[in-house]
Amino acid sequence: MEDIVARIERLKAALDALRPIPMESLWRLRRWFDVELTYTSNAIEGNTLTAVETELVIDKGVTIAGKPLRDHLEALDHYEAIGLARDMARSERQPSEADIRALHAMVLRRSQPDAAGRYADQSRFVRTEEGEHAFPTPAELPAMMQAFVVWLNEAEPTYLTAFEAHRRLVAIHPFNDGNGRTARLLMNLLLIRAGYPPMSIGPQDRVRYISTLALDQAGHGPEGFHNLLRQRLEATLADYIDRFRQADEQSLRGIKEPGGRWSDA
Repeated sequence: MEDIVARIERLKAALDALRPIPMESLWRLRRWFDVELTYTSNAIEGNTLTAVETELVIDKGVTIAGKPLRDHLEALDHYEAIGLARDMARSERQPSEADIRALHAMVLRRSQPDAAGRYADQSRFVRTEEGEHAFPTPAELPAMMQAFVVWLNEAEPTYLTAFEAHRRLVAIHPFNDGNGRTARLLMNLLLIRAGYPPMSIGPQDRVRYISTLALDQAGHGPEGFHNLLRQRLEATLADYIDRFRQADEQSLRGIKEPGGRWSDA
């Protein structure tokens, strides 16, 4: 039976065979996925907007009754941060410490402007099955982030490097807030640069996502976390290929269906 690594390689080869993707289809794919990435990444952190509400806020500037203002601002911030991550992915230079801070600054630009792009100035803790886990102190952060960027720039451009960058950045936890969203954006920047589509981690995976990170932070290793991300990458590749084929067929027929998130993208 084909294992997940082989399935990812096969799906990546199938996607490469479809390239170059026509610009109209590519734009539709990016538009759909960027809204989906915004919804899922914010939802994991407790944002209450649904996928449809997230799209309305981004597209129409609609205020959703009964939903906190901060949730609206987070949607706008994250959507723009994805655009910045895509721009960085197209650049030939390696991601820098300033780039990571710029992504974080965009993530919190409207919702928490005083903290945007600034390293933590207070202690950060997380509760695990084995007790409380303390993240590095503010005094330790500059040296740790410098070392992280050195590792990142020397690592091979693979999906495993993207996963590991996510894990390592969360472990450093360099910001008071927005660490998970920034780590997922950096992961997707690296996935795009390596020729993969950006990958979402949805609310349905929230418990497993948080628990596998907690296990790693408790010293049990990253394999559970990496396994989850491999599964998500496999599903994303299959979805991306399927949606590209749908978009390409619509473009060839000159069809734009009324309603629906995909057709209106």
